[in-house]
Amino acid sequence: MFKKFFGSKNSTQPRQETDIDREISALYAILVDVMGSDRLVLQAGKMDALRYMRSPDPAERILALRRILEENPTLYPPPKSSEIQSQIVLLSEMIADIMARRQIEDKIERKINEKLEKEHQEYVKDIRMQVLREENNSESPHDQKKREELQELEEIHLTQSVMELLRPKSLEEIVGQERAVKSLRSKLSSPYPQHLILYGPPGVGKTTAARLVLEAVRGKNLSPFGEDAPFIETDGTTLRWDPRDVTNPLIGSVHDPIYQGAQRQLAESGIPEPKPGLVTDAHGGILFIDEIGEMDIMLQNKLLKVLEDKRAFFESSYYDPTDEKVPPYVKMLFENGAPADFVLIGATTRDSSHLNPALRSRCAEIYFEPLTPAHIVEIINNAAKKLNVELEDGLAETISEYTIEGRKAINILADAYSLALDRAEEKILHIEHPIKIEKRDVYEVTQVSRLYQYVTKKASNKPAVGHIFGLGVSGFLGSVIEIEAVVFPASEKGKGTIRFNETAGSMAKDSVFNAASVLRRVTGKDIHDFDVHINIIGGGNIDGPSAGTAILAALVSAVTGKKIRQDVAITGEISLQGKVRPVGGVFEKAYGAKQAGIKILIIPKENAKDIPKNHLGLKIFPVDTAEDAFKKIFAEPLEISLAKDAQIEKISSTIITSDELNHLGIGN
Repeated sequence: MFKKFFGSKNSTQPRQETDIDREISALYAILVDVMGSDRLVLQAGKMDALRYMRSPDPAERILALRRILEENPTLYPPPKSSEIQSQIVLLSEMIADIMARRQIEDKIERKINEKLEKEHQEYVKDIRMQVLREENNSESPHDQKKREELQELEEIHLTQSVMELLRPKSLEEIVGQERAVKSLRSKLSSPYPQHLILYGPPGVGKTTAARLVLEAVRGKNLSPFGEDAPFIETDGTTLRWDPRDVTNPLIGSVHDPIYQGAQRQLAESGIPEPKPGLVTDAHGGILFIDEIGEMDIMLQNKLLKVLEDKRAFFESSYYDPTDEKVPPYVKMLFENGAPADFVLIGATTRDSSHLNPALRSRCAEIYFEPLTPAHIVEIINNAAKKLNVELEDGLAETISEYTIEGRKAINILADAYSLALDRAEEKILHIEHPIKIEKRDVYEVTQVSRLYQYVTKKASNKPAVGHIFGLGVSGFLGSVIEIEAVVFPASEKGKGTIRFNETAGSMAKDSVFNAASVLRRVTGKDIHDFDVHINIIGGGNIDGPSAGTAILAALVSAVTGKKIRQDVAITGEISLQGKVRPVGGVFEKAYGAKQAGIKILIIPKENAKDIPKNHLGLKIFPVDTAEDAFKKIFAEPLEISLAKDAQIEKISSTIITSDELNHLGIGN
């Protein structure tokens, strides 16, 4: 049979068979046993090897074997006579590998079949036991004991948690978010409510505001929300997309009738069971997803589809629409989907880059503002009234130094309250006077919890030379950046150096370069004549150009000896022409200035529209040039030696070259 398929078709007389011919024939015979003759012929045809298999030339027959085993029809030429023996050894090893794999695959397949059979028998056994239990409702002693233990646990109740007690019960109790709450309420009370994304730092009331706003607009004339509109709350950090779609608590999933716990009557008939998710539970109400920025991007895409269709659809290979045993509700879910018409409110402490742009485009965005120390003080005083406690003078202000989160402030107060109770004598608990919480209780809480003052940079009424407050922003929070500069006459005129801490980043270094050029324009002094050291206190990284004007002011102060006011903070990029250019995050930076006790905030003129006048009680001055800024920054008039008209163009266009930067010690 083997010669019938693979013998030479061109030979008229039988050729004397050599040892090599016999070895090759043996390889083909083994391959027939492994693959089967039909499959081998089919594979040889695909690999264009049939003509070589029938060749009397051993080299061509080896080429055919290589094409079949390596599945490569382009292999050519045949091996040389000196290579035939090594090729036979290689092909023998390849066939041996195939045989070994085939044996292992057969072994694994047998184990899989055995396991499936065992699990099927156990499943049938469980079904039988369930039927027996349903037919005999008598409770076993073990089950009775478990039920009684659960009933005993139900009788035990602790008092409500302090967070539940002190949580705002009305919109008026939400402190520091008047504008955000007003915007949130207006968007939900409209006949055409919008999906919303709430941005803001943690602990400022995003979740509470969403819940209370729904309660406030339920049943109103223009509101689409009924009296019983649901508020379904979940957390984006716990929602994960399963690529197998085995389970999806947000959108819903389908339980197959065998392994995923479908109802018994459905499992017996092989009918899959759709399980609607949270989007259907929220139908007619609000689906609130806290930390929506943590959600998997694929799950955000699936949620986007639900928002567009206002339905959640299900699919299953087990579903047969022609099966008469399929219950009507299952057929409705598969054919029409589950209703999911709701308003989405997502809250996140991350920036918008973590959200799907398509999802964001379908949502209105509301920013909750960071809390100021005054807001924290108000929250603490309101909580003290609910706790019926007395606070030592200045205690609320002390807590406000350690946090900007309302939730964290309440936790500190609750822990201090527990210490005050523990310190009080038993008789005090039975008299009408409230417990008094003292500052030492707060300090003990902060020490045990390893809390540190949130604001360590403080403004001052005392002017200083070469020291100024810049402003930075990270996320939704602004902060004050202390910048200082000191200069000394260079040992040799025209050969001064500049030192600047590298950790501040390349953008800050570029601002130093710009300031060095503008210095000559506004003072007439050449930076090459000084040894200059500029420092960002704390070594923080500045990933933007907004500290440029502040660096220039510190440098000018150090060179001229003029003092800078220490109750002023400034933000803005400085151009080579001395213009104060616009920057981002001005609104957030104002909170950082307020936290540090700053009274005057200087911003670029083009940012004036980004922040309300007298925001947070700050005196805000928009400026267009460095000279305008200096009038507010310096405690005493600054004599600016501007070049004459003939020299202005030359001086203002002076840019420090790379060679000069290397000479100054700050080149790349």
